Amino acid sequence: MAGNFTGRYLSNDHPGPGKLVMNKNIVITALLLSAIVVACATSPTGQRQLRLFSESQMAEMGSASYTEMKKKTPAAKEAAPNRRVQCVSNTLTAVVGGSWEVTLFDDDAANAFALPGGKIGVYKGLLKVATTPDQLAAVVGHEIAHVQAHHSNARLSAASLTDVGLQIASTISGGSAKGQYMMAALGLGTQVGILLPYGRAQESEADVLGLNLMAKAGFNPNEAVTLWQNMARQGGGQPPEFMSTHPSHSTRIADLKARMPKAMQHYEQARAAGKKPNC
Repeated sequence: MAGNFTGRYLSNDHPGPGKLVMNKNIVITALLLSAIVVACATSPTGQRQLRLFSESQMAEMGSASYTEMKKKTPAAKEAAPNRRVQCVSNTLTAVVGGSWEVTLFDDDAANAFALPGGKIGVYKGLLKVATTPDQLAAVVGHEIAHVQAHHSNARLSAASLTDVGLQIASTISGGSAKGQYMMAALGLGTQVGILLPYGRAQESEADVLGLNLMAKAGFNPNEAVTLWQNMARQGGGQPPEFMSTHPSHSTRIADLKARMPKAMQHYEQARAAGKKPNC
């Protein structure tokens, strides 16, 4: 399609502005369709994904957003909670491999995130809800699972097919829109005031992968259920599940319990192999 249209364009000495716009739109559409065809992939649990960005691009954007977060939010100084967060995170990342940077942020939000490029952020307020190392491992494992399942790439790729996504894509070549949209697409929407959340399917997949990850690291997967019970008590009422991209607490807990037998197998194997985290 693009080749035929270019031929018509060259045969006209003075194309009008309308034709130029149509020309650009057809070329962009053709390129996007081509990219979709070659960028289809499968997640660890078999879900179909669209990945338009390379691992190096994702790592670059993740690192840039992480640097921006550290500029905006100070790191916590207290030694004990830092040791716990570092210990839990290091134990989990030892299972998945790679080099990871971990920061405990001095913020009362009960939140955490992981970004492409090996970046983990935990907010100090989370430690009031995740009261044990195993519960903290459930959260951090869940966030690492988003990275391992390429959820940021899939979401960013989907967003790139919209006007907001085109602004995000322009940042790769030095565009001025870099910042909030990119951070939102990487999973930091609530921190920067823009919401591009993970979908329910991605959240559920991260629950499953994170549950197995914490078990393989030697953390008790049953504590993931306790964690979400804590979250439910703190969060109070939730909007109806069909209005939210996140599973309801009750659905999440039920799904975790259903997956528990397999996770316990991983846990027992890890403990037999001597994996007994002391965080």
